[in-house]
Amino acid sequence: MSDLPVPAEVAEASRSLGLGASVPELHGALCGWLAGGGDDVAGWPARVLADPGAPEPAPGSALDRLRTATAAQLGDGEFSFQLLLGEDALPLRDRAQALFDWCRGFLGGFGLAAGAQPPLSEEGSEALQDLARLAGASVQDIDEDEDEDESALAELEEFVRVAVLLLHGDCVLGPRHRRSLN
Repeated sequence: MSDLPVPAEVAEASRSLGLGASVPELHGALCGWLAGGGDDVAGWPARVLADPGAPEPAPGSALDRLRTATAAQLGDGEFSFQLLLGEDALPLRDRAQALFDWCRGFLGGFGLAAGAQPPLSEEGSEALQDLARLAGASVQDIDEDEDEDESALAELEEFVRVAVLLLHGDCVLGPRHRRSLN
């Protein structure tokens, strides 16, 4: 299983290609695109950012490795999928904002790939609504000394991880499984 590149590598590669998204937004958009059934292609930034002029990452670059590792994690069935939010040493407020940004990116990529009426289970529909609520959230009143806030953020990150796997299952694995039975 290939690991995700570190956030600093992704940020530098994104800047060098002139992409306007932050690392969490970019990874969220890629995950949304793949979870919604979008094609795993080398020119993914143009598709997930809805910018036909976005350049294709070079083979082996941080952005290319981000795509291959993310697609592998989503499809492995071992729940190894991880969110690329930023450095763990960032203040709690910044990490929470990164999660909300990630969710906004996810919704954009998911909508582009899955369309207006994705084939969602009841649980998938609820998960998508919850992700939309997180995408619309803002960081307020976080006390850096509170262990409760750290714990709450960890729970939200785990929820997002599981929600993405559920949506990927509804839109990609379910249809793939149905096709293989026919």
